[in-house]
Amino acid sequence: VQLQASGGGLVQAGASLRLSCSTSRRTISNNGVGWFRQAPGKEREFVAAISWNGGITNYADSVKGRFAVSRDNAKSTVYLQMNSLKPEDTAVYYCAAARGSTAPINWRSYNYWGQGTQVTVSS
Repeated sequence: VQLQASGGGLVQAGASLRLSCSTSRRTISNNGVGWFRQAPGKEREFVAAISWNGGITNYADSVKGRFAVSRDNAKSTVYLQMNSLKPEDTAVYYCAAARGSTAPINWRSYNYWGQGTQVTVSS
């Protein structure tokens, strides 16, 4: 499965961005999908995840109330709506497909990773 994350960019604090995660070669409609991020010099961290049908979502405490994950299985695409962005949200954002259908927060539960998209938030 090849995943592609897109939608990153350079924005000012308080702005919004919507990231997309899509796959063209195989559907991910039966898989949970997660978003992770990694800032320079820091470890990869969990951001959000959604189960195969959207019934379960999980968020990191740092993004609760600001980010929302959703999916459109007909388009085999998962979205991450990011509102009220802060400079500390600056990172490369990655999407990944889980081995199962739930919404795990541990990166070890994911076996397909896309290339990341850079999000930079200026103060």
